[in-house]
Amino acid sequence: MFLSVFDIFKIGIGPSSSHTMGPMVAAARFLEDLRGGAEKIPGSGALHMLGASLHGSLAFTGKGHATDRAVILGLCGLLPDTLDPDRAEEIEAEVRRTGLVRPEGLPPLRFAPETDLVFDYGSPLPGHANGLILKAFDQSGRIRHQQTYYSIGGGFVVTAAELERAGEGGGEASVMAVPYPFRTAAEMLRMGRESGQTIARMKRANEQAIHGAALDRKLDRIWQIMDGCIQRGLTQDGLLPGGLNVHRRARSIHQQLLAERGRNLNQPHQANDWMSVYAMAVNEENAAGGRVVTSPTNGAAGVVPAVARYYLDHCVDARPERVRDLLLVASAIGGIIKHNASISGAEVGCQGEVGSASAMAAAGLCAILGGTNEQVENAAEIALEHHLGMTCDPAAGLVQVPCIERNGLGAIKAVSAASLALRGDGTHFMPLDNCIRVMRDTGRDMDLKYKETSQGGIAVNLPEC
Repeated sequence: MFLSVFDIFKIGIGPSSSHTMGPMVAAARFLEDLRGGAEKIPGSGALHMLGASLHGSLAFTGKGHATDRAVILGLCGLLPDTLDPDRAEEIEAEVRRTGLVRPEGLPPLRFAPETDLVFDYGSPLPGHANGLILKAFDQSGRIRHQQTYYSIGGGFVVTAAELERAGEGGGEASVMAVPYPFRTAAEMLRMGRESGQTIARMKRANEQAIHGAALDRKLDRIWQIMDGCIQRGLTQDGLLPGGLNVHRRARSIHQQLLAERGRNLNQPHQANDWMSVYAMAVNEENAAGGRVVTSPTNGAAGVVPAVARYYLDHCVDARPERVRDLLLVASAIGGIIKHNASISGAEVGCQGEVGSASAMAAAGLCAILGGTNEQVENAAEIALEHHLGMTCDPAAGLVQVPCIERNGLGAIKAVSAASLALRGDGTHFMPLDNCIRVMRDTGRDMDLKYKETSQGGIAVNLPEC
């Protein structure tokens, strides 16, 4: 299925695309079913109350990722891309106080989170590690409507039926609706050779077939939110929420870097500090529940913006309009990875999140620095290859340790991968498609405790204090 640049880059809130944005979207979809007169079970009466259960990774790390809060807000009809974080806190508090949700177009419905929202720590649901079940009941307690959803990474949500159809090959017909319907890197390179077009131009043609003249305006909006997130993150101090007592560091590091300018104190490796501080600024904002853009997930949201900001602030002859091409090429790589493997930490570990983001950023930077299609594909492969096997083991289920620093290192690897690729002619041993398959297979073989359950790795090796 064709994935738009705006499927890969979605405006939302922190701290997690799969654990916060996804459940919120699922809850909102469930309300749409109810508003549409979801088919009654014979004998059932009027809607009276709602219930929800979280399964697999959504249960194990749901508290740290604010999944309960996301479900509450979603059942109130709120969506990640339009959510006002300040107003959201008031709404959540009201629901917890009254035990009622008041979604537009429906009567007030009982939903007491302490009893009606269940964290099920048993076996995950069969379709995906991130599963949730939503139910609507009548006054006698009979189920009027029930739906199983899977949050499959990057804010994408599917029902159990949709996931089954996708596994059977459903949905592929839409791939022909665009002029360059590549689903693999090999197809992308072949279409580029046959048409004489760059990856950026092919991706632009695909997007214009859907978004028309509004494309650049929408791309600029995505970058505006990304850059705004960096800017806010560079100005904030204090502790991040969640109880780990992790201090924000981006502002302090940024001030040090600014103070060292022009004082002959700059070491050659200081470029890495700039990349890191941009990425850390984004992921500190994400950890605080701020507005971010999935890139391709919230946990990896700092990598692509950091590389784009590094290009603008530090690269020779940088032009702001080229960031559009960076986003287009990055999303082309992200779409290939998602289609052929996964971008979900709960499914394949952090190699699918920061690894994918680094590959995307490397490809985008290589493209706007003049790389050929073959060099762009090589840059993505180098970056992804050196994230293979990376686990997702966040301490206390919070997107803080090691996630914030990990984004900085992902950005550094992306720039290094782009630079290495530009030094070659695009020929290399391991094709990107093969590397993506390795990531998929490694994720499948990875022990569940290292896939966003906080049951292994860094998550259980915390200092005793």
